[in-house]
Amino acid sequence: MTDTIFAPATAAGRAAVAVVRVSGPEARRAVEDLSGNVPEARRAAVRRLRDSQGRDIDKALVLFFEGPASYTGEDSAEFHVHGGTAVVGALLEALAALGLRLAEPGEFTRRAFENGKLDLAQAEGVADLIDAETEQQRRQALEQLGGRLSGVQARWSDALTEALAMFEAAVDFPDEEVPADVASRARPVLEALVRDIEKNILDAERGERVREGYRIALMGAPNAGKSTLLNALVEREAAIVTPHAGTTRDVIEVPLVLGGYKVLLADTAGIRDTEEAIEAEGVRRARAWAESADLRLWLVDGSADELPGLPDEVGEGDICLITKRDRPVGRAGAWAAEVARRMGLPSAEVTARGPSDMAWLRRLLTERVTEALGGAEPPAATRLRHKQLLTEAAERLRHALAQDEQLELAAEDVRLAARALDRITGRIDPEAVLGRIFSTFCIGK
Repeated sequence: MTDTIFAPATAAGRAAVAVVRVSGPEARRAVEDLSGNVPEARRAAVRRLRDSQGRDIDKALVLFFEGPASYTGEDSAEFHVHGGTAVVGALLEALAALGLRLAEPGEFTRRAFENGKLDLAQAEGVADLIDAETEQQRRQALEQLGGRLSGVQARWSDALTEALAMFEAAVDFPDEEVPADVASRARPVLEALVRDIEKNILDAERGERVREGYRIALMGAPNAGKSTLLNALVEREAAIVTPHAGTTRDVIEVPLVLGGYKVLLADTAGIRDTEEAIEAEGVRRARAWAESADLRLWLVDGSADELPGLPDEVGEGDICLITKRDRPVGRAGAWAAEVARRMGLPSAEVTARGPSDMAWLRRLLTERVTEALGGAEPPAATRLRHKQLLTEAAERLRHALAQDEQLELAAEDVRLAARALDRITGRIDPEAVLGRIFSTFCIGK
């Protein structure tokens, strides 16, 4: 990391103020060359910026952060200039003329990680905070950035170090003053750890859904009112509505915020057997999306006499909505209500044209989303990567517990579990194991 990098820290386009960041060993020189002198560290100062030819760029607010007391851990600077594209462009050109390099995506945060200012989980929290669209995503990202997962991982690593110290003491130092049952003392530590990790694996699924969005699929036969209902829920014309069956050919995803959580509401192709190639592909995609959804709303046209059939994807926990209750009643409504009753599904008659019906449905969906994603506190693990590493660690620990007599194999499984957990934060410290052995059992005294 010998290069000094620079990049805009604010979005491109016309704005009142734009911020350009610099980080690296030449940051101090860059500030001095552009503004004449370097302000006191961490103190904002108004300076006139000039390029290498002495031409004015702008009158700006300049800040200098002396490493390691900076975001990246290196000497860093910020130039707060007027937000016109010409001003920002001139400043970037001036920095490039000084021999600095335009930063790659995420490079400032990567340097913060490599310099020990953030661990990998916290760096992911930075990305999540930038991408946060809802209040719950913001809260979860702040917890991640604040080191929630890192703290939990540190506690797990400490327990694994303790267990590994017991195994290795029994294996490597049998002739020293080590208690005879030292290896068996590791079992309750590992058993408690497995339970804790498994709980967090389940929480990781919740955290990932908070990040990515709770998925709700609208399913039903053609002309069941799916597109109309979607438009009413999102309060805009997101899907095309016509009297012709099969208008929707692809999955239409529309984001929605319910209870502070991001929701993806999907209008899908009408479920029916068809020989038409494009519609058949739409039905296939509809079924695939619905199968992976967190909740399915099965819509049945209550004014129809033809019975539509029950989609295979609809099951426990889903909701049956009998639509078009403002029209004359047909046979399909009563049939759907009976099917829902036998399956234990809640059902209701609704019309997308009724504001009170839509308000009720929004409340119901909000309750479902909050029940699924809410909790006493945000989950520690929030990504598929976290879940995979936690799963690997739990499997290694279960295997270690099964090695009743083979202490060497059990110790190796514990080591592999520790490595999996350390990959969550990007930190591995094998010397901690030897330190625990010597401090706990006084070996070699």
